[in-house]
Amino acid sequence: MKYSSLSELRPLRLDTVAAIGGLLIALVLFPLRLFVSQIYLNTVPIVLGVACGLYLLSLYQQDHAEAFPALPSQVTMALPAVVLTGLAGLVALTVVQGERTPLFFGAAGIVGTLLLAQILFASDRDLHPGLLVLQIVCFAIVFRFTALYATPGYVGIDIWTHSGLVKSILSEQSLGAISHDKHYGSPFYHLLVAASSLLYDIPVRGALYLSVGLVMPLSVLLVYATTNLLVSARWAVLATAFFAFAGHVTRWGMHIIPTSLGLVFFLGVLYALLRVMRIEYTIRDFFVLLLLSIAVILTHQVSTFIMLVLLLAAFLAQVTFVFGPFGLTRLDTSVFRTKKPVNLIGLVVFNFGLTIFVWSLTPYQRQSFLATVLKYFSETLKESAGFLNIQNSSSSGGAAAAAESAMTLLDRVVPYVDKAGFLLLLGATFVGCLYVVHRRRAEQSVFTLLLASAFMLVFVLALPMFGIRNFIPTRWFAFLYAPMAVLSAIGLRTLRRSLTPRIIFVVLFSFILVYPGAMMLTAESTADNPVFSEHHERLAYDQSELAAADAVGELTGSPSGYEIGRDQHIYTDHPYQTLIARTGAYPATAMNPAVVPPDGPMTHNYTIYRTRQSTVGSYFRTPSGSAEMQKVSRARLCRPEQATVYTNGDVTMCTPSPATMT
Repeated sequence: MKYSSLSELRPLRLDTVAAIGGLLIALVLFPLRLFVSQIYLNTVPIVLGVACGLYLLSLYQQDHAEAFPALPSQVTMALPAVVLTGLAGLVALTVVQGERTPLFFGAAGIVGTLLLAQILFASDRDLHPGLLVLQIVCFAIVFRFTALYATPGYVGIDIWTHSGLVKSILSEQSLGAISHDKHYGSPFYHLLVAASSLLYDIPVRGALYLSVGLVMPLSVLLVYATTNLLVSARWAVLATAFFAFAGHVTRWGMHIIPTSLGLVFFLGVLYALLRVMRIEYTIRDFFVLLLLSIAVILTHQVSTFIMLVLLLAAFLAQVTFVFGPFGLTRLDTSVFRTKKPVNLIGLVVFNFGLTIFVWSLTPYQRQSFLATVLKYFSETLKESAGFLNIQNSSSSGGAAAAAESAMTLLDRVVPYVDKAGFLLLLGATFVGCLYVVHRRRAEQSVFTLLLASAFMLVFVLALPMFGIRNFIPTRWFAFLYAPMAVLSAIGLRTLRRSLTPRIIFVVLFSFILVYPGAMMLTAESTADNPVFSEHHERLAYDQSELAAADAVGELTGSPSGYEIGRDQHIYTDHPYQTLIARTGAYPATAMNPAVVPPDGPMTHNYTIYRTRQSTVGSYFRTPSGSAEMQKVSRARLCRPEQATVYTNGDVTMCTPSPATMT
């Protein structure tokens, strides 16, 4: 192994300085774990340090005597058939078992590993990008639609509300049916599903799956097209696989709401934006970019804000290359084609202006959406913002310490399993960012990806540490995965070309072995039937639970909120309370999570028990007000002195006994 001297490699160039700075930042952040326990504070400094260390090693390592290991041609030719057979097996397994079980998710992880192995270890001669992309799309369709097939109703919470809004539009044949709702200002999703229902002459559920549901797995092709503007086909396919496997991306392919369609249009905006930066574009290309950005604004408010962050990143990249040092000597055309920065000021101003106009007219909580959002944000800054204000918990420090000491090994491991895939991708993204800040490689398109990723990471990781969660950070991850997937592919491409085969084999093999399986096991990918069922709530319901929700509406007459007194509120677990409220069976203001005292039964008058509360647990309130996942027996929720007014063997509704009321 040989290393070049520091003087030959000019260690103080920008990418080297950034890598050294990243190491220093990692060292500074590392002690924070001593003051607060938070998974990202525990892991991100380590990931950043390893990524910067590998990049610095790739700069100084100059040993290419060994050829990079590749799969034998016979194996590469056989693996596509094995993957497609495995996908067929996943479908059969779901049909036989009636749900996606841990066996299903384990098998899906193995199939994903075989897919990544083809991408990373096939020789250039045996690499067939089209066949690989076909396998990725088939995997995305199978993994999502098996969940939809096995779930009697819908997967998720918000989807029940959006389904009701679509039904209202269909019943009144007018958009005015939802004029009271904030989605009146962004109705594209609801109009699309309603139109599909009329066109196919099928119920809303089927129309949703055949419109937005089918588009979601196909949208990964936009990631391939985007990445292929920058790097060769192998790495474009890798970015596509990274994005398709991502847990939060899978989530919006099962929980199909306006966020899902907003993500599709966002991917279109990202592709169109990089396209105008990479080619000699025409007015048609810019017009497509404009139409896609308008589509996002008319689809979803959070998606709109994320898109504005992307456009702002693109504009700052333009400013950097017009007025900054990168615009002076960008002469290396062997990496990215040199091109004059695209002027985006008009596009940015138009989208910001249209967004403010639409949000000013959108109704939300008796005000405009814009006024309500600004009000909530200002209240957060005044009341709860503060450094390391990570958890909004009212428990004392002693109670928190006691709870932590009572955690089992599985309790400690599960959060890291959930985040393992994201952290792997984040490490590769850091490497990709270091590669593109090199003066000879810098250009507007890759800087747009870098800045967009950085800004989004601030919203999903940094702001919540200051108690600012108004931007709904969990909605950002799927969008963040798009630029991260592109940059991570660039990062792994860099390491593969620079590190010795032994070291890069370990790095790539870690991705192949860990990334697919970790993403298949996350709470987002398994929302219909969590693998770690005692740590994550199930956001899907069986037929008896759906029937019970309808029965509650029939028994109570689905009263309006103002007709209900405080003593008539119904208590059950979360998320079952949201199903009853969002189906219209009982008002949301009168559906509450039950409060579970440390010992003894609960004291609520009207309660609903389901067997899941005793088997794997659900979320309940503690007397201190925090939400905890607990197992609760039937006798504690439906007490002997209460009367049973409904039961189907799985769900029971209990009310005050007439004898106790007289």
